[in-house]
Amino acid sequence: MRFYERQFITREDMNHDALARFERLLDDYLYLGTAAKEGIPTVKYFADKICLSPNYFGDLVKQETGKTAQEYIQLKMITIAKERMLDSAGTIKQIAESLGFQHPQHFVRFFKRQGGCTPKEFRNRMTVS
Repeated sequence: MRFYERQFITREDMNHDALARFERLLDDYLYLGTAAKEGIPTVKYFADKICLSPNYFGDLVKQETGKTAQEYIQLKMITIAKERMLDSAGTIKQIAESLGFQHPQHFVRFFKRQGGCTPKEFRNRMTVS
């Protein structure tokens, strides 16, 4: 276990490169419409793209960011969802589909769990402010 954890320290530059690639891939996935075609982004998808095992990739992300890879993806998704809710006149259904959700109800549940309120409540709060 010590050897496994030590490799994150000794490969610091490589880890930063992998994390930067992950960031770019995640941005592309969510901003360029891949999510609408492929569905909600998964840790396995990004691990495969970076040529790492999902477990090792998850450990690397956790070591570098303090968040699990899944938490990191979800945080990015909620940030983009909030941006889209404020910047566009798109419906909640359109925003949900653009982020890879097949059903708007799943997006609403995800948004409420991550953001503390429903998308409609968030939009109403922001337009009133």
